[in-house]
Amino acid sequence: MSYQVLARKWRPRTFAELTGQGHVVTALANALSRGQVHHAYLLTGTRGVGKTTIARILAKSLNCLTNGVSATPCGTCAACADIDAGRFVDLLELDAASNTQVEQMRDLLDNARYAPTVGRYKVYLIDEVHQLSKHSFNAMLKTLEEPPEHVKFVLATTEPEKVPVTVLSRCLQFALKPLTPEEIGGRLAYILREEGVPHDEGAIAMIARAASGSLRDGLSLLDQAIAFGGGEVRDQPVRAMLGVVDREFVYRIADALADGDGPALLAQADAIAARGLSAEVALAEFAGLVHRIAVAQAVPQAADAFDDAGRVKDYAMRFAPEAIQLLWQIAAQGRADLAIAPDESTGFAMTLLRMLAFEPASSASPARGPRERAPEPQRTARAGAAASAGGDGHPAQAAAGPQPARATSTPRAVLPSEPRDWPAFVADLKLTGMAGELAAQSEMRRLEGAVLTLALPAGHQHLAGKSYADRLKAALEQATGARLLLAFEVGEVADDSLAARTARERDEARARTEAAFRAEPLVSELVARFGATVRTDSIKPR
Repeated sequence: MSYQVLARKWRPRTFAELTGQGHVVTALANALSRGQVHHAYLLTGTRGVGKTTIARILAKSLNCLTNGVSATPCGTCAACADIDAGRFVDLLELDAASNTQVEQMRDLLDNARYAPTVGRYKVYLIDEVHQLSKHSFNAMLKTLEEPPEHVKFVLATTEPEKVPVTVLSRCLQFALKPLTPEEIGGRLAYILREEGVPHDEGAIAMIARAASGSLRDGLSLLDQAIAFGGGEVRDQPVRAMLGVVDREFVYRIADALADGDGPALLAQADAIAARGLSAEVALAEFAGLVHRIAVAQAVPQAADAFDDAGRVKDYAMRFAPEAIQLLWQIAAQGRADLAIAPDESTGFAMTLLRMLAFEPASSASPARGPRERAPEPQRTARAGAAASAGGDGHPAQAAAGPQPARATSTPRAVLPSEPRDWPAFVADLKLTGMAGELAAQSEMRRLEGAVLTLALPAGHQHLAGKSYADRLKAALEQATGARLLLAFEVGEVADDSLAARTARERDEARARTEAAFRAEPLVSELVARFGATVRTDSIKPR
């Protein structure tokens, strides 16, 4: 018994079965119901979105023997069955890519004046019509403008800009849109259920994204996935088949960037190369994560719809908004640069290093290019005050640069005298950008006269660079109305910064939410009876 591929077996037979393209279906259905069918249609859109399918359904709607001319052909009469089988003599399908000569077009149009053989209408379906020659277009103009009453034209093309305007003006044009991953995934899941094929939702989502808006491509990939998975469609086989980069790689890259950890960043680049994964796909996945982080920062409530909302919201707190925008630009440009890199792995690693090396310019300072890294620890004095040694023996650093003018606005805050009050003080200031990040990651050591000494963990020592320290210094002077000198100790800290407190509170809240969820009787019963596993990243408080 011969096997029929899913794209042919599950081709929609009626407008109701068509996925997406509601704007086209509505217009055609209304025209059929009102008896106002145009004599020539031009369907445009990318591959696999339903151009030929709509043409065949339209042919059935015009020639159905049971329901007559309507938007709901029966699908069982002789005319409908023959159209579905591709043997209806009054549906003439022409591939313009193979029939470009003007003589062939003239022969086709000469037959148009004869009445249909078995149906009500002759339907001419010309696929990839943009590939017709100029003479062929000229030969069909008159017939296309004033065809016989029994003739309907349906032209389809993926490149409407190549169709002469003289042809466009004679057709009613419909632009078919690419399908969304959700629409493609829904159709694939329905087909798998009908076929009785075991599958994972994650695998369907990966195939739907890889289809790039084409349902036919999605069905072809689904056929391949079923064969690759031995009759099943599971996450890991589909990931291997598509060369999709595991999200954990992307998360580890984001962690390394947030921590300024160059060795960890290169280790992830090497791991991706060692597994033979596509660098372009990896950058695309990372760009997707950056997009979700940007959404979480700009519209927090919209981030709840993400399947990794917990991780995304955590990154939204760790990265400054302007840093996220720069990461997006570098990832997008990095994909383009892969084509001119010595090799793909080198281009990928260089893109990641560029993300680490560059920082966005702040509105509070002149635009910069490369990141101004913190200099090697050295003893620096400002205004006769010396910075003391850090917890791991590193000398402290002092904020450099010219002293800004005394703030003229009314002070709205008073520097705390006790280190334990520093997190609350920083939270009340509501600082943004890199100044806010530096203040949140630091702990107060002491305030001696005009010298404020802050401690930073070694993983965030790059924040103590001149530019960032100057921004924090200016913000503190603006808030307090006092002239200050900042000094930094880099090394071991007591983990009592605002960022650390916020992280602990978030973890504690998450633990309470998870405990409450696990305590639910229904959840307890599901876990005990069926061995269910709780996906903790999907638990959200009401």
